[in-house]
Formats: sequence, C-alpha cells, structure tokens
Amino acid sequence: MRHGFNMFSKIIVVLFLVAIVASLGSGLFYLVADKGSSERTVRALTVRISLSILLFLLLMLGYLTGLLQPHALYAG
Repeated sequence: MRHGFNMFSKIIVVLFLVAIVASLGSGLFYLVADKGSSERTVRALTVRISLSILLFLLLMLGYLTGLLQPHALYAG
C-alpha cells in the first residue's frame, strides 16, 4: 500500500512539472507571437505561477502529514 502511494505521489509531481513547463512554453510562444501586446502571455505565466505554488503547498502538506519522507542520496 505504501509503495503504491509513493509511486502515485511521484506521478502527481511529474505531471505538475510537465504542466508547469508546458505553461512556460505557451507563455514564451504567446510572447513571441503576439509581440507582448496580448493578455495571453500574462495568463499563461499566471497559470505557471499558480501551478508552482500549488505543487509547493502539496509537497509541504505531504511532508507535514508524514506521507512524504525526505531522504538522503548517501547514507553517511
């Protein structure tokens, strides 16, 4: 059960990161395509910031509830 949740949490984090990068890419596209004169760039970057904050809060919530445990790369 614990291993299944651990994999689920990793998938959620990766999906959030993909969505953040996609939003960043769309913001760049709108910036270049509209030459900075559109609200689409602002909207795309607002979505990126919102996703980043939500991911951070979810990671902190998982840590505080004990669902996510930090670990070191080297046991030393």
